[in-house]
Amino acid sequence: MAITLTQRAAEHVSRYIEKRGSGIGLRLGVRMTGCSGLSYKLDYVDDANGNDLVYEQHGVKVFVDPKNLPFLDGTQVDYGREGLNEGFRFSNPNEKASCGCGESFTV
Repeated sequence: MAITLTQRAAEHVSRYIEKRGSGIGLRLGVRMTGCSGLSYKLDYVDDANGNDLVYEQHGVKVFVDPKNLPFLDGTQVDYGREGLNEGFRFSNPNEKASCGCGESFTV
């Protein structure tokens, strides 16, 4: 499987990288937090790590540390607006449950 970006997510990342004036892509990872155990972590990448896995869609690279792949494999990253809120959304086939506030998940 792989990590995928929707067209909307790729356009948002491209615009942001252009606006900030530097960057080669987006890093997707997980961290231990919240009531369910894991949360998604996104960072813009200026320099790749040598062991990163790299996925590219719509001209945007997504970097993933191999240690995070078991939690993220098959995840689709989207970007959207819902009312006054906008942000990245994750469709992860590995999620078994998520907390009520939507901030964390468990695999």
